[in-house]
Amino acid sequence: MKALCWYGTHDVRVENVPDPQILNPRDAIVKISSTAICGSDLHLYDGYIPTMRKGDILGHEFMGEVVDIGSQVKHVRKGDRVVVPFAIACGQCFYCRKGLWALCDNSNPNAWMAEGLYGFSAAGLYGYSHLYGGYAGGQAEFARVPFADVGLLKIPDTIEDEKVLFLSDILPTAYMAAENCDIQPGDCIAIWGCGPVGQLAIKCAYLLGAERVIAIDNVPERLRLAESAGQAETINGSEADVVEELKQRTGGRGPDACIDAVGLEAHGRTVYDTLEKAKQAVHLATDRPAALREAIQACRKGGTVSIPGVYGGYLDKFPMGAAFAKGLTLRMGQTHVQRYLHPLLERIMRAEIDSSFIISHRLRLDDAPEAYRTFKHKEDGCIKVVLTP
Repeated sequence: MKALCWYGTHDVRVENVPDPQILNPRDAIVKISSTAICGSDLHLYDGYIPTMRKGDILGHEFMGEVVDIGSQVKHVRKGDRVVVPFAIACGQCFYCRKGLWALCDNSNPNAWMAEGLYGFSAAGLYGYSHLYGGYAGGQAEFARVPFADVGLLKIPDTIEDEKVLFLSDILPTAYMAAENCDIQPGDCIAIWGCGPVGQLAIKCAYLLGAERVIAIDNVPERLRLAESAGQAETINGSEADVVEELKQRTGGRGPDACIDAVGLEAHGRTVYDTLEKAKQAVHLATDRPAALREAIQACRKGGTVSIPGVYGGYLDKFPMGAAFAKGLTLRMGQTHVQRYLHPLLERIMRAEIDSSFIISHRLRLDDAPEAYRTFKHKEDGCIKVVLTP
């Protein structure tokens, strides 16, 4: 089969690789109909996530048709059309039983790696390094799905791929980010990053009752989309002092909750940001928390900072004093996608949310290397790339 393989920083290639096989009686094989490039894939592309190996298959947002199943698979059948959650969960451990699917104790065969860096291992992830299990990803023609009965979401044939593809990751991620804000009537929510997750977080914040949403980015076309499709107020972070601007727009109090939808490659304009970028370039630092720093500084006293943006290691110049003094609540983590699959599918079917508006590029899998470059450099108005094998 064809698959997009990682060979190093900024080096991804479409190659012919062996087809996946059933390795466990709880596995399924999915023939992929649609897959997408996620913003967090760029952290792999840019070389910031450790334990990648040459030839690793990328991708964790995908859906398709079940073409083979193991002997113990009970709830899905050959021919079922399914969305695949990006975090792999066993369904039986302590964390899965509590609905904390992305913290599964049993799905990362390389748990020892994560334990060494983080103290404990979370769930395995598709196409996201050997730190997270070394699973082949879904930017390919076929994929093996472990624990197939847990989380695979059957999709009615009446709904096109583009309406439901993002149930695999970014729509639940945006929804959980907004849910973590504990939005109350009248709340103002500020969102850093108008990429795919940020755009959907705007929608979800309004869906959950926010009165105002203010979106921050420095890419004009993303800000325009946040205004036109999301009905958000916007701030261009390259032209304004974001913290001061948010204070002015909220009567000096600050937003009730802030969402960092940027993560470890955030851009900023301070001396701290310049220093962190230089240290990251020579591998003396892992993450650049410019957006998170602003979110903590801007958030009102007693507010919440929600962090769906991916962080991988250690942060310099983290404003813990501000978070402590202001009594902030920080909520973060990989998304418990399985928790949201059925509720969000129902919302999609009731036309309460349609995430397809973020798709800017529809390409073939063969075009993936160039699509990664375009997405990374934010060229050609690129917001979200969907690939068909």
